[in-house]
Amino acid sequence: MVSGGSEGSRKGVKVDRYAGRPLLWLLEWYVLDAIGMLHDDERERLRLMEPHLAKTFKCEGNWREIVNQVMEFPLTLPGEIRENWEKNLALAHSRGQPVVPEEYAQAFVDQNFPHIVSAG
Repeated sequence: MVSGGSEGSRKGVKVDRYAGRPLLWLLEWYVLDAIGMLHDDERERLRLMEPHLAKTFKCEGNWREIVNQVMEFPLTLPGEIRENWEKNLALAHSRGQPVVPEEYAQAFVDQNFPHIVSAG
């Protein structure tokens, strides 16, 4: 798991990580949603952003559908993310290690979408 926490952080993640990278937030929240760990306030924030996201990305649908279209994700991806989370969760628990969903989401995005992380 990725260690988090620094000055100027939000939930243990550097805020400047997201400067100029709005898709990075969306991808991490997509992962959190897939593993059932997206907070209600974040879900509501995304719901309220849907019209703006649709206009920005020239797509229709809810925020998840927009991310799927923009990233060309298969419909099976949330299930695959959830399976990966459950494997990592079991492994961490067997080692007595804590698991922070936000750190998992960040690590998942870093490993699978390095072009998004390095863009900016």
